Amino acid sequence: MENSGGDVMHVVIFGCGYSGTAIAKAFAGSGIRITGTTRSADKAELLAAEGIEAFVFDGETLDPALREAMKSATHLVQSIAPGRAGDPLLRLAQLNLRALMPKLEWICYLSTVGVYGDHKGAWISEETPLHPIADRSVERVEAEDGWLRVGVRLDLPVAVLRLSGIYGPGRNAFSNLEKGTARRLIKANQVFNRIRVEDIGACARFLSDRRLGGIYNVTDDEPAPPQDIVAEAARLMGVEPPPEQPFETAELTPMARSFYGENKRVSNAKLRALGFAFRFPEYRMSLAELWSSGRWRG
Repeated sequence: MENSGGDVMHVVIFGCGYSGTAIAKAFAGSGIRITGTTRSADKAELLAAEGIEAFVFDGETLDPALREAMKSATHLVQSIAPGRAGDPLLRLAQLNLRALMPKLEWICYLSTVGVYGDHKGAWISEETPLHPIADRSVERVEAEDGWLRVGVRLDLPVAVLRLSGIYGPGRNAFSNLEKGTARRLIKANQVFNRIRVEDIGACARFLSDRRLGGIYNVTDDEPAPPQDIVAEAARLMGVEPPPEQPFETAELTPMARSFYGENKRVSNAKLRALGFAFRFPEYRMSLAELWSSGRWRG
């Protein structure tokens, strides 16, 4: 497939992990070149087995072969989380992204609904003011701003995808029940949104095909108590769900506990208004599809 300039469409995905690989699959075919980076040689082999041209990227230095591949990139997806030193790709590119990727036409940055912080269960949209709580969410806001500024400077569309809790094949409540790690934590009025990983890929492709930039909540239709998802998965499996545990007395890692410090209902109305159709809009039908298809193990 060629882009508007007659070049072969070349999607480069930095951080080609769970979501990145789903995006790669959404773009695959029609002669589109897909390049992905990962942190280890073992994972690079797994990407290559999926038909993705793979490079190891440690977040510090760009391998000469990777630099060469980037020269023909028409589409960039940045999925690597920022750290205290900021976004690794922005840091390496400095103000020179155009020199690294002269054919670039569209940029996608994967962020998180964590940037909104806590809204005590209220509905929020892309217009809602940001009140990030966790350090990782503050770093995400800074990275979002950095990529949006790149878009302005280079006159390129930058799509920022704010993702809810990601699940899908190999990463879901069925897997957790099978491993014995599923828990039903009860915290009054707590809800979360979630998103099937395939819908992330489809959304990126949808926005790319229309050369759209902007900020988008990529999330399902139905914020729900997390214990309900575990109970529904157990019902489908025909097993007893784990016992309910009060959140307040449960042993949790600081990271897990911090997630419960934020309570909001995230709207996807902006994406829907553009005509994007979620394939997995709510968790019941999504879990039923995962279970009946046998794909829940990945």
